[in-house]
Amino acid sequence: MRIAFAVLVGLVALLLPGTAAAVPPTNDAFGSAAVVGSLPYSDVVNTTDSTIEGGEPQFCIFMNQTVWYSFTPATNSVAAVNNGGTGFQTNVNVYRSVGPGITSLNFLGCSQNGSSVTFQAEAGQTYYIQAGILFGSVGDLHLNVQEVPPPANDDFADATVVPSLPFNNNVDTSGAGTESGEPQPSCVSGLPTGTVWYALTPSTSGFVSARATGGFSTALAAYTGSAPGNLNEVRCRVFNGLLTMHVDAGTTYYFQAGGLFGGRGNLQFTIDVAPPPVAGISLFPGDPSSFDTIQFFSSSFDPGEVGIESMDWTFGDGGTANGCCPTHRYLGDGNYTVGLTVTTFDGRTSSTETVVQVRTHDVAITKLQVPQSGNVGQTRQVSVGLSNKRYGETVQVQLFKSGPGGYEFVGVLTQSVPIRSGGRTTDFKFSYTFTSADAAIGKVTFKAVATLVNARDAAPADNEAISLPTKVNG
Repeated sequence: MRIAFAVLVGLVALLLPGTAAAVPPTNDAFGSAAVVGSLPYSDVVNTTDSTIEGGEPQFCIFMNQTVWYSFTPATNSVAAVNNGGTGFQTNVNVYRSVGPGITSLNFLGCSQNGSSVTFQAEAGQTYYIQAGILFGSVGDLHLNVQEVPPPANDDFADATVVPSLPFNNNVDTSGAGTESGEPQPSCVSGLPTGTVWYALTPSTSGFVSARATGGFSTALAAYTGSAPGNLNEVRCRVFNGLLTMHVDAGTTYYFQAGGLFGGRGNLQFTIDVAPPPVAGISLFPGDPSSFDTIQFFSSSFDPGEVGIESMDWTFGDGGTANGCCPTHRYLGDGNYTVGLTVTTFDGRTSSTETVVQVRTHDVAITKLQVPQSGNVGQTRQVSVGLSNKRYGETVQVQLFKSGPGGYEFVGVLTQSVPIRSGGRTTDFKFSYTFTSADAAIGKVTFKAVATLVNARDAAPADNEAISLPTKVNG
């Protein structure tokens, strides 16, 4: 009776709704991955009861439930995998198998929500595709695998010919692969992804600049030679950098462009005559005198991105120098033409000139006349005499007088100061009325400060004078 009752309970459990055991899809586990046959391939699997198994890898974004596919191509190709057609959010990861089991997988790339992950599939090598759901959504998951056709200039032998400069070409490298013997550029740690080729045979010798750009980081290398296995690298650049180099007339140069870190997609290749370096000069002070040691600076740069190797200076008075930042002093006033020639590491040159106007402006306070004594309320004259032997100047003179907390402003005068010889001065005449505060102290001291209005005084140490104290009576 007990056995019959147990059988009856089991039958009831199977018939009652909601009590049936969950049945995962047949390719729920890595070990039972569905086999992707010839391309194009499509599959639809219901993920309602799919699971995550122990040790299952997670990349790019966490997946709640997954299914697995294996793909072993018969020929080399570039494959694209996506979940297009799925009505909920998904992620797909692609791995290369390097040994037995789920722990021997090398991650190649991922994509989400219908976008494609592209990878180079080698004949006879097994790849695993892990497709999963995000945020708990379940239902019919679509998997699509198709071969991406290569661009016309995928192989070295089919390199796109550059007919003339400037040249610009756009190519989709999604289906580009790498061929046997293809060289690895010296500026990268591995062979670039999805490489394409260009060939240039210049009619004249000179310099060219090429660049590969895209929505991903790129590598660009230039070679001479006749086949992938016997190429000699000329130069290479990464991260969309400008590749500038010298070319000889009649020699064919091959340019290999591809992506870094698995980057593929639309790539733009441009090449043109290399720009010359740009020479630039700056200096300090900008209004030098014969008393100044001028600091010169090179603001030069190389738009060809090779770099400036040498800088040669001429100073217009017979002096010369090398390097970025020489100093120079002129012994007399005048206009001097300063020249700078810069040369890049690959031999391109450029020159520039600037005229340096050396003017030694210098006035001096040589006389400060004040009264010997004064009384409170009495107005007396203070005279400041300026000498000038170089250029006619406009000068501002400020007069100060001593007080309990230091010097206090009295007044300011501005006037022309012509060139005068023989010790003659131009006088600035101030009027000052003595105060009770002066009498409380018993004396007052005057200070005069001269400033050039439209120039810099080359020797300002003599632009200030302090008088002897004036006795002040109450």
